[in-house]
Amino acid sequence: MVRVLCLSLGFLLLNLAEGWAARVDVLELKGVINPPMARYIVRGVKEGINSGASGIVILLDTPGGLDTSMREIVKAIMNAPLPVITYVYPPGARAASAGLFVLEAGNIAAMAPGTNTGAAHPVSMGGKMSKTMAEKVANDAVAFLQSIAKERGRESPWLEEAVLASSSVPAEEALKLGVIDLVAPSLSQLLRDVEGREVKTSKGKVVLHLAGSSVRWLKPSAKERILYFFSLPNVAYILAILGFYGLLFELSNPGLIFPGVVGVIFLILSFYSFHTLPLSYAGVFLIIFGLGLMVLDIKVPSHGLLTLGGMVSFFLGSLMLVDTTAKYLRVSFKVAAPVALFTVLFMGVIVAAGLKAQLKRPFSGAEALLGEEGITKTRVDNQGGQVFVHGEIWKAVCSRPLPPGIKVKVVGVKGLLVEVEPLESDTSRGS
Repeated sequence: MVRVLCLSLGFLLLNLAEGWAARVDVLELKGVINPPMARYIVRGVKEGINSGASGIVILLDTPGGLDTSMREIVKAIMNAPLPVITYVYPPGARAASAGLFVLEAGNIAAMAPGTNTGAAHPVSMGGKMSKTMAEKVANDAVAFLQSIAKERGRESPWLEEAVLASSSVPAEEALKLGVIDLVAPSLSQLLRDVEGREVKTSKGKVVLHLAGSSVRWLKPSAKERILYFFSLPNVAYILAILGFYGLLFELSNPGLIFPGVVGVIFLILSFYSFHTLPLSYAGVFLIIFGLGLMVLDIKVPSHGLLTLGGMVSFFLGSLMLVDTTAKYLRVSFKVAAPVALFTVLFMGVIVAAGLKAQLKRPFSGAEALLGEEGITKTRVDNQGGQVFVHGEIWKAVCSRPLPPGIKVKVVGVKGLLVEVEPLESDTSRGS
């Protein structure tokens, strides 16, 4: 009995110890910094605060992103009442451009060996800026980055160079320059290395006791993953083209409904991404003009010249669609080229089908009777008679009298009256 009580008490104490043990929440900022990514990071920070986490670690691996989204993340980190550690991880990762601002916002900024940071010069969004405007934007970025670093006690002259000269440094050099606080090869080692350090949060100074803490990974929700996927420029571009295909099918075949509905949905989803990106009106016009030329080739025989011109216009417009110097925010050449080729092949099939339909002999109407063969059912002369043609009995006239049972050929149609002539093989039977 005593043994059972001791075991029960031991389990109770163990559970209480686990409840009192420190817990670290881990977020992953992996990919382009955009509105869905900012929503995920801000939500994760709030969830860590509300659930009683002892600290938050944000793993960074990003080429950069939108200034507005970056500032939203920085604001959430700077105003957090608990310690937030920013950590460029795993080896091979980077915190470039806007990622450097997020890295500096952490109470502790760390990097893994084999990582790099920097290249934080503001990218051109929405057209080429004048020299004066470019200087203003760059100086504003320098001031913002330096204010973040100063608040965290990491004043480094190199930060200005990172913005104005797009300088980039590896982890070890970043540590020497005072850009980060430490280099750690793993998350567990990082938590051990920061043990006992004092940091300043929005609620005051906090001494870190995170060594041996339990780790909880906070992943993006299904909604955040879907929105992030649709916000990628290449995905938005493909959705826009698929939306065009859907509307083209609906306009070509009114009443199908399904292609039109799907096309509109795809276009709306593409607009979700494009509203955060600087679209080039020249690129949009070239894409529409190129598609128009390929559609026009269906009606105007040009021996493929219109389709060729449309292909060139469509391809150039695709490359120019997003007007920015940041490659990760533009439509990739590897995506634009196959889509342009597929579109040309797709439109080529439509053009071929249209030409085939135009050259094909009619199956219905008066035109379908011309050249058809039949047989007289009654006497047929210039006053009239009846013939069996095309599976039906028609009123017919003939320039010469024909008795019943004569094979005839339709040579003319006037309303519901057909004009026939006897076949050569039955000419001798006419009377």
